Formats: sequence, C-alpha cells, structure tokens
Amino acid sequence: MDLTILYRGPLASCDYDCPYCPFAKRRDTTAQLRADRAALDRFSAWAAAQRGDRLSILFTPWGEGLVRSWYRRALVDLSHRPHVERVVIQTNLSCRTDWLAEADPATVALWCTYHPGQTPYARFLAKVGELADRGIRHSVGIVGLPENLPHARRLRADLPDHVYLWVNAAEGRTYTDAEAAEWTALDPLFPYSRHPHRSAGLPCRTGESVISVDGAGTVRRCHFVPAELGNLYDGSYRAALSPRGCPLAVCDCHIGYVHLETLPLYDVFAGGVLERVPAPLAAPSG
Repeated sequence: MDLTILYRGPLASCDYDCPYCPFAKRRDTTAQLRADRAALDRFSAWAAAQRGDRLSILFTPWGEGLVRSWYRRALVDLSHRPHVERVVIQTNLSCRTDWLAEADPATVALWCTYHPGQTPYARFLAKVGELADRGIRHSVGIVGLPENLPHARRLRADLPDHVYLWVNAAEGRTYTDAEAAEWTALDPLFPYSRHPHRSAGLPCRTGESVISVDGAGTVRRCHFVPAELGNLYDGSYRAALSPRGCPLAVCDCHIGYVHLETLPLYDVFAGGVLERVPAPLAAPSG
C-alpha cells in the first residue's frame, strides 16, 4: 500500500524564541537528545527495511530538527531508498544546506518557515536560494500576523515565481475580509487556512493511508486525535487501518485538514502534499 507517515519524536528544543511558540528557546537535556536520536534511528531503520509498502514521510518535530545531525542523516539515507516516494521535514532553515548534496533531490524536500526577528532576512533568503541551486523541492511560508505582512510581501517579491509562499492563519485570530484579501493576494490558497474546517464525521485519509507515529512507535490516525491504533514496530497498527470519519468537531492545522477527503487539497497539492508545494496551475476552489 501507499502509506504516508507523520513522525514526531520527543525532540522539543528550538534555537528560535518566537513569542507564540511554547518550545521557543527550549533546551533538551543530553539525555533527552540521546532518547530522541535513538527513537529517530529506530524509526529510520524500520522505514529503510520496509519492502511491502511505498512510503511518504514527513518529520514534524516540535523543535528544530535540522540542527541535529541525526535528522539530516535520516533524510539523506531515506531519500535513497527506492520504496520511499518522498521524505520531508518542517524547518526554520537555520541549519547549513551543504548536507543536501548527499541526498537524492528527486525524493527529499523541505517545508521552510520564515520567522521575522529570529534570523536576518538576507540570510534566510540566501539559504532558500541554496535550496534552489541544489534542485531541492521546497515551499516557504510565514505566519499571518499583522506585523508579518510587510515581511511576507518582501518575500513574495524576492522569491522566484515558481516558489510557493504559503501563509498560515495565526492561531485564534479572526480575519476581516479586508485582512484576508491582503494575505490572499500573496497566497491564493490562504482561504483554506483562514477558518477551521468542520470535520466531525467527515471522511479523512488519516487512519487509513495516513498515520502519525511518535518516538515510542505508537501509531495514531493523526497528531490531533489521541486514540491509539497500535504500534509501528510490532505491526499491530495494520489491522486498525480502515476508512473512518473524523472524531473532532473541526480541523484547523494544514497537516491535518490537507487529508480531509471533503477538501480538494490532494488535487491542489498533487505531487507535493507533504512539502506543501502546489501542483502547477493549481487554484483554490470554494
């Protein structure tokens, strides 16, 4: 089967201190970092050894993963596995990019977020340019806070036309039509992020062809539903994979609602669902 896995291990440290993030400037202890490394190595070994499934993997660490050598090594290794369709990580792009020379650019991709005030703009833009020079698929995005609007406009002007600039609606923020129009002018797909999506009882690919895995190998349908489906490493999750409706009232995170079957986002992001890269000529509907 084609199986998409969202992996989130125990890593919870970050080199940035964004005021809205609970993991800002948090430091993991040496023991915590060793545990995260062991968990990721175990997951990567499992993924590399699979033969029956075609895998697509998105690493969604609470903290910043690419400043840790084991995340870079995992992406490089998995990118060369013939049964891995795509391997992606969410990152603030504070790390160097030379390690990507060892990865397969046909498989590896980055979901990059720009955080104004955390890194010099020129430095971030230069790193994005390095990704393009290396032929690495990537998207670039920003949180839709009012103070970020001029930064987003600058990014859109400086990025190549083919690089998608996404905008995440700020958590808990309500946008007027005028405000939403300003963000939509930069990201035509912003309307999908503007409001939480009603999901109760609606069909979703999570729990069937998409799963969430934590550092212990516990499998859930997604990051936002705590019910367990089994364990990755003993194979007990397999029997639980089946079509199912969402048990939550709403879904308000892109890595969740992108999998709702009632939304057209698998067509909008055809070939780039995990790295958030729209298909050419993709346009929002509704």
